Amino acid sequence: MSAVAAAAPAYDVAASVTDPEMPMLTLEDLGVLRDVREAEDGAVVVTITPTYSGCPAMAAMRDDLVHRLVDAGYTARVEVSLSPAWSSDWITERGRRALREHGLSAPGPATHGGGPVALTLVPRRREIDCPRCGSDAVELTSEFGATACKALYRCTGCLEPFEHVKEI
Repeated sequence: MSAVAAAAPAYDVAASVTDPEMPMLTLEDLGVLRDVREAEDGAVVVTITPTYSGCPAMAAMRDDLVHRLVDAGYTARVEVSLSPAWSSDWITERGRRALREHGLSAPGPATHGGGPVALTLVPRRREIDCPRCGSDAVELTSEFGATACKALYRCTGCLEPFEHVKEI
């Protein structure tokens, strides 16, 4: 069996693993699943990229991938690739729909242009709509939500709070 043929079913297994912080997304939907290949020793090697340096969910992602692949009969290893850096642009359209369906605001286009990201201590102005009612009358309540990759907003139309997945 070729390495590509052997990796295809393993890719399907890896692609079905969900994000531990946003379980409505698979790692494929989130865009962190970068590669699944068969190594020379026959092990399946999965490459993932963190959403940001120091992401605490990476250990859980790695463990979940290894457990799911081992349960499917594979010997598995997970590698972390930091280059190119993950971008919220990598979230699939299916993933963006899932975020909205679960009351989270999906990120807009990333604005970094591939170069260094300027550090600023003021909140970033985002053009977003309420995922519940669709109103653009929203206000930032906190730049950080339950995780560093989300900000907290409140809709001034329907008065519901919601999280926004930040553009990176």
